[in-house]
Amino acid sequence: MRRAITILLIVAAGLLVFTGATAKVFLSIATGGTAGTYYPLGAAMAEILNKAVPNVNATAVATGASVANLNGLAEDEFQMVISQNDVTFYAYTGTELFEKNRAMYNLRGIACLYNETVQIVTLANSGIKTLADLKGKKVVVGAIGSGTEVNARQILATAGITYNDINEQFQSFGDGANSLRDGNVDAVFNTAGEPTAAVRDIAAQKDIYLVPVPADVANKLIAKYPYYFTYKIPKDTYPKQTEAVETVVVKAMLVVKDSMSADMAYNITKALFSPAGLERLGLAHAKGKLISKATALDGMSILLHPGAERFFKEK
Repeated sequence: MRRAITILLIVAAGLLVFTGATAKVFLSIATGGTAGTYYPLGAAMAEILNKAVPNVNATAVATGASVANLNGLAEDEFQMVISQNDVTFYAYTGTELFEKNRAMYNLRGIACLYNETVQIVTLANSGIKTLADLKGKKVVVGAIGSGTEVNARQILATAGITYNDINEQFQSFGDGANSLRDGNVDAVFNTAGEPTAAVRDIAAQKDIYLVPVPADVANKLIAKYPYYFTYKIPKDTYPKQTEAVETVVVKAMLVVKDSMSADMAYNITKALFSPAGLERLGLAHAKGKLISKATALDGMSILLHPGAERFFKEK
């Protein structure tokens, strides 16, 4: 009898070890629309983590981008999200578009990734050359719950334009591109790493014009919202773009909650910033080539997760 009990205990222990060794940690990564930059990079991140981090089952999810991602993270719908650093700061502090929400003090940063460029796209024959020319026009300001919509509203307001002055349209990158191509709207705001697939798709079929954010507007914007930086979209980024275009940028970043274990955050960060991880991100999108350990803390707008901090302190 004792021998039988002993055997059963050994078998049970073995089953527990086996179960523990194969238990999967599910990691849902919130990205953005499929025509933007977040989605291909998020898909590459999931692939990297599935290969490099034991017992992780990571998947990339297409979403409405930054605001929706952070709200989903707060509700445990996602475990890691890509978001703009300015929008993340607003969520963390309960300010701007998060004023009606409780501040999300449990957000933690993993890393900043690359510049996200505000691109205001219209057709070359539209007659729209300046921000002021957008008055009275149908303008796609981004999807509801997106960082693009935040940027559009702030830039327009700084230029003395409100939504009362335009016919605002809430659409994703892809839908906005289709609407512009088909002549259903006059201009589209798009905050993403350039060259952006949605903008490139329009430019492949129609001649486009990028509306600049001039220095006077940019400087006022930065004085009020310090997570913006001035930038010029290089010439030849898109077909027939013969000049650099003044605009502003924010940073894309990876965000988790403080409830993620230090070891998990460390392993995620290590995998993404490994030579193999960076190579895969570079293949996923042109902006992936700009992700580096050297710049990963530039523009960090919230507290860094201790696990990520451990990685970045390593030599």
